[in-house]
Amino acid sequence: MKVIAADSAAALLNESFEPLKIVAAAAVLVEPPYREASEYIAEPIFANAENGHALIVHELELCRNLLKAYNANIVHLDISLGAVSVETLSPIQFSGIKISRKARGNLLKILPKIRKISGEITRNHEIQVLAIGKESIPVRIAELTAGAHAILYTALKALEENKKLILGLPSKCTLQLAEKHVSLHSLIPAEHDLQGSAEDEENVLNKVHIVEMLNPCARGFRALEITPK
Repeated sequence: MKVIAADSAAALLNESFEPLKIVAAAAVLVEPPYREASEYIAEPIFANAENGHALIVHELELCRNLLKAYNANIVHLDISLGAVSVETLSPIQFSGIKISRKARGNLLKILPKIRKISGEITRNHEIQVLAIGKESIPVRIAELTAGAHAILYTALKALEENKKLILGLPSKCTLQLAEKHVSLHSLIPAEHDLQGSAEDEENVLNKVHIVEMLNPCARGFRALEITPK
């Protein structure tokens, strides 16, 4: 089974390690053995961290764009609603879901848009879009892929602004650097071989210092200090 999934990941943090901007989004094509993306679309977004729910619409648009170039059997969306079809979601279903009033309100705001895009995907490609959320391995790979690209985007921003920036990584992962290549590897035991990668085509990694540390305010999360050389 070939799966296309998307997620947004990694946040610029202030000196108190509070999230300010979500840095990157990515859509990935994941095939057996489901360890990393075989193809992807990634882009910088630097979106307000308080409006994370609105990013789901953009993530689904990225999935639709990736489907224009590659075939898949299913789409996984980062909404944890028991893997139901997004196209059939209705406000009545939300009443039986154990989520906060704020989260329910945010879902209601984006529901018309994600149902519309899901319907287009189903009509054009004859596949479903599932609201499966963090239960999906491809969504996790999309998160790691977006996070890897966020490192490059943040390094470029640090160079442009000539100042140190702090980047919060996705949960339970660690950084690996190579020549013109950056990757995030999952630290979850059952996911030890999952990774997301990005190619440093602009050679920004050689122009910054990167220090990885534990996030003191969020257990299970790590952060990077990225400073121009």
